[in-house]
Amino acid sequence: MPKGSFPLGVLAGFILNLVLGGLLPVIGDLIAGFAAGYIAVGAGRGLAAGFLSGILGGLLLGVLIAVALPILASYLPFLAPLLSWLQLGAVVIPIVLSLKGALISAIGGLIGGLISSKR
Repeated sequence: MPKGSFPLGVLAGFILNLVLGGLLPVIGDLIAGFAAGYIAVGAGRGLAAGFLSGILGGLLLGVLIAVALPILASYLPFLAPLLSWLQLGAVVIPIVLSLKGALISAIGGLIGGLISSKR
């Protein structure tokens, strides 16, 4: 059985998750998890690499969106009455995006790890 690189798989999945996670919300997470699992080699390692890269990528993407919301509210005055809801969104959005990215990337990592271990 070939030996893969777990840290490289997590890093590649993280970068792909940042790039594709915003452009293709579900498919991008699945592709990033698949790449992480394929590089990590093995079902368990692929699942873990996909999960970890999905959590990190989703969390960073969610924080960027959460930071952008109050900044947009100061430039768009019609969003000012919604500022309290935007503050709640700043807490909820990173958590939701992180969980979504982790679960979908873990599935992709499992598939990628299984495929790479069969070669």
